[in-house]
Amino acid sequence: MAYRRLDLLVVTITLLLAPVFSEVILSRVDRRVDLTSQIVRVTSSLKVENAGSHPVSEILLAFTELQAKKLAFLTATSVQGKGKSKTSGASLPVTVTNLNGLPPDLKFYSVQLPKPLEGGNSLTFDVLAVFTHALQPFPERITQSDHQLVLFQDSAYYLSPYTVKAQSLSVKLPGARIESYTKLENTKLHGSEIKYGPYENLPPYSYSPMVVHFEANQPFAVAEELVREVEISHWGNVQVTEHYNINHAGAKNTGEFSRLDFQARPQIKGAAAFRHLVAKLPPRAHSIYYRDDIGNISTSHLWGDSKKTELLIEPRYPVIGGWRTAFTIGYGLPLEDFLFESEGKRFLNFSFGTPMHEVVVDKLIVKVVLPEGSRGISVSTPFPVQQGQEIKMSHLDVVGRPVVVLEKTNVVPEHNQYFQVYYSFNTLSMLREPFMLIFGFFFFFVACIVYMHVDLSISKSSASYLAKLQWDEVRATIQQLVSVVNQCLAAHEKLEKSLRDLSRAGDVQACKAARKTVDGLLKELSRDLKPLLSFLQSSPQAGHILPKVEELVAKERELQERLITKHSTIVDCYEKKIGGKELENRVASQQQKIVALRQEIEDLIDFIEEI
Repeated sequence: MAYRRLDLLVVTITLLLAPVFSEVILSRVDRRVDLTSQIVRVTSSLKVENAGSHPVSEILLAFTELQAKKLAFLTATSVQGKGKSKTSGASLPVTVTNLNGLPPDLKFYSVQLPKPLEGGNSLTFDVLAVFTHALQPFPERITQSDHQLVLFQDSAYYLSPYTVKAQSLSVKLPGARIESYTKLENTKLHGSEIKYGPYENLPPYSYSPMVVHFEANQPFAVAEELVREVEISHWGNVQVTEHYNINHAGAKNTGEFSRLDFQARPQIKGAAAFRHLVAKLPPRAHSIYYRDDIGNISTSHLWGDSKKTELLIEPRYPVIGGWRTAFTIGYGLPLEDFLFESEGKRFLNFSFGTPMHEVVVDKLIVKVVLPEGSRGISVSTPFPVQQGQEIKMSHLDVVGRPVVVLEKTNVVPEHNQYFQVYYSFNTLSMLREPFMLIFGFFFFFVACIVYMHVDLSISKSSASYLAKLQWDEVRATIQQLVSVVNQCLAAHEKLEKSLRDLSRAGDVQACKAARKTVDGLLKELSRDLKPLLSFLQSSPQAGHILPKVEELVAKERELQERLITKHSTIVDCYEKKIGGKELENRVASQQQKIVALRQEIEDLIDFIEEI
């Protein structure tokens, strides 16, 4: 709390040194502070008297530096009549002023009167000041079962450079649970409303600190950034797409979150969380969708009538203090409701702020995408905004569509006012895209007709075509040769099988018969290999692969010879009754070489097949 005392000390010193304006007197000030939502709205009714002899054309409004940082919207409206016949008149211009001699720690706004106020006369006007982030969670962290408590700080006296004859203050709270509040003279508590005053004959720059600590479980939904894209199509539609990045700016949750407890007792286990948001869309909105990065979200409800369309959306999870959620909503609107013509120009008349109910927007970006070919672009807004332009490329665009970019910080529902974007557009430009499609399909079909009737094949007498034919023939021959070698390897396996049968049954005659059959098969395969190898040796296209093919044939012949030698040795030993280690010693060297040759042949076949 030390920093709060320091702030109050600085404000007090500033007010003592500030100049006063003796000609103007505030004969009565009635203030009403609405704290029923996260947006603080202060409505002040000022009755101004000119006690001097010179006419007064402006009235100054004073705010502390902290209030000025959180001030989102300020407007003044003239008042006509008294009592029940009191009505609001025209809006009065309000501008920031920097007059010499004013205290630097205070920020002043000037309200321009509709006509100079002559000496001895009086007038009444209302001032609406809207503040964001003015309610500070205290404590800053709570558990799921705790209720959210917030602090609000202001002055019980109306801060003004003028003398105030009589004033009163009313603070409206969302509920009757109040932890504490500053008690001054003439302070009364009635349910959920605190009243201060009346206070009379207060000097200029009177300041009395007031702090209210109360329960506020209403949603503290803050859009850190909102991007609204409004795309105009002269074919009858205005498409609106809104990208939200929202966080709960209330007291942050500490500890675990139980979804079961929240579902069972939401008013106790998560009273400060918000489960849904309400968007008030224009009437006749259609094609409405609600989605996030995962996809479409079905937990939404839509209803409307001829005056409005309301969309209730539920995030995928309840949003508690410190949590965030991001989503996109989109909808279409009839063009004739928002696009008009004036003095040879078209203009879009659209609302600036967010359609979300009671949502604070820290940064709002509104992008108005105009049709390609728009020119002479100008913008009219009811309040200051940053303006810029960019280009957006879309389907069938040539130079891109001009985009008007409007940016503003600290946006509240009071900013939901209409702005206008003026531009010139040639109606004949609407035919550009249809003609592009027509000519595109026309040239496509012409190209298809030409392709079907023109012979684009390569000449059969060209060198490249002949070389391709020769290579195809070489490749076919190599495949036949590899097939013959594989058949030889299969024959070799039959020899090995006959030896295994001999070892198991001891039938020498059957083994010799198998040998005779394999010999005949290998001779036939050898005859088949000769013409294939001769063709490859004579073809220039096979020069790069011929050495590997010849090596393959040579390895196969060597393997064949060693297998026959092994077979003869084993049969001879069986006839002479030689067995055991002596038989193994006789065929050991042959067996090692046979295994190595088989591996080499397999590697060569793989290499040749890859080529």
